[in-house]
Amino acid sequence: MRERTIQLRRATSLFAYWGDGRLFFHNFALRLTVSARPITCELLDFFSDWRTSQAAINCFADYTPRSVRSAISQLVKHRLLLPKDSPELKQDTHIAKEWSDWLPEGSFHFSTKDPPLADLSSWSLNRLKSILPKTPRPKIFKTVKGAKKMLLPTRAFPESEFARVLLTRKTHREFSKQKLPLETVSQLLSLVWGVTGHLQSPVFGKLLRKTSPSAGARHPGEVYLMALRVKGLRAGLYHYHPGHHRLERINSNATPDKARLYCGRQRYVRDAAALFLMTAVFRRTMWKYDYARAYRVVLLDAGHLCQTFCLVATWLGLAPFCTAALKDTLIERDLGIDGICESVLYVAGVGLPAILAPVK
Repeated sequence: MRERTIQLRRATSLFAYWGDGRLFFHNFALRLTVSARPITCELLDFFSDWRTSQAAINCFADYTPRSVRSAISQLVKHRLLLPKDSPELKQDTHIAKEWSDWLPEGSFHFSTKDPPLADLSSWSLNRLKSILPKTPRPKIFKTVKGAKKMLLPTRAFPESEFARVLLTRKTHREFSKQKLPLETVSQLLSLVWGVTGHLQSPVFGKLLRKTSPSAGARHPGEVYLMALRVKGLRAGLYHYHPGHHRLERINSNATPDKARLYCGRQRYVRDAAALFLMTAVFRRTMWKYDYARAYRVVLLDAGHLCQTFCLVATWLGLAPFCTAALKDTLIERDLGIDGICESVLYVAGVGLPAILAPVK
């Protein structure tokens, strides 16, 4: 009897699509997908406002009460209908409020979190090849058919430190067991995420200058240091404050095994000396750009920062890497962020090279 009086409402983090001749409903906040008959749209529409199952039975009088109750039960089970005061409703409401300017297009961000990631490090070469697509590989170069061809002058790179760094940058998978000097971590943080100056805008006021570009100088990026082997710094998770060039200790939850979990169980991550967990505070960009395309520039900003990171790390004689194979929710929980207002986007890491070279 109590079930008939429970207040229910349709999830707002919801979209529908057709696939293989079936109608699917996807709750992008929870990453749950279910197929259903088209009549489900009418039932979900009925629950656009707070209603009870008894009210639905009365409205859909052409159907038996048992069938309506069964349909509602399935919609609640698959989180398409949410009860009042439920954790799912709280999350759904939070997303609807914070992402109102960028929805429904912004659903991509939530739908692609926490992907299923397999540890392939122990797989044989033949097994790895067996999961590749059976179609031919796409060509790695594009040629414009019918276009006139003009050869450029022979490539000649100048003898400069800048060219050396560009040409020697690579992704590393092996690292020395030695600790990373705290001074080197300080240089990395300062040159990648630190404030290098300010710009006074007549419209937007004081804006930050950094070594990487950011759309509208909004700089939504934040970075958290996972110190694993840093000389002079206790292992732990730290937030970097670029305005004061300081670390703010969050907790001691930093181990090689946890780092591996963060990065989709990739084994090489365990041997890194430090991870740099890159997040975005979306409201900084939304405040100026209230249209969904701006989500792209948040991702572009993360890419700019990561390339700067890799180049600076190379210049410092370190061994950098980066990965987007992440367990988003686990990282966000450990950092104490909600994954809605602020969310992890990218992870970079470093160690000393397996074959040691002088560190700047």
